[in-house]
Amino acid sequence: MSVSELPAPATGRFIAAVHHFPLRVYFEDTDLSGLVYHANYLRYMERARSDMLRIAGIDQRGNLEEGEGVYAVTDLQIGYRRPARLDDDLMVVSRVTKVGAASCSIHQAVMRDDELLTTGDVTVAFLTPQGRPRRQPRPWVDIFSRLMRGEDINP
Repeated sequence: MSVSELPAPATGRFIAAVHHFPLRVYFEDTDLSGLVYHANYLRYMERARSDMLRIAGIDQRGNLEEGEGVYAVTDLQIGYRRPARLDDDLMVVSRVTKVGAASCSIHQAVMRDDELLTTGDVTVAFLTPQGRPRRQPRPWVDIFSRLMRGEDINP
């Protein structure tokens, strides 16, 4: 079997301007009660945001390697409604809600089918390698602005 015949890692997709990222709950995600440990919802949201940016054409790794800057979370609000359990199939739904010169806010929801489990509102700031705020690359602001307006960015 060749490498090209092997399954690819999970990836999300945009439906209109909303990113959908699928994942499954594994044993390592749960606590002694069999429920997803509360901090893991943050990990799920982070994976979804990273995937959303990658699919949208925002090259975080390239920007980091070129010494231009990185995103850092500056504000986070999270609300827990219902627990997820071992083997649940979940969907993290993410949409851009605000764009600034050096920041972006994203609303995220962790869903099990049509059931809302957890919500999060995350603001990230673009920082220099020295940790100071700086303007995001203009093409990135344009992408975020299009997503915030609800424009479909699928090729």
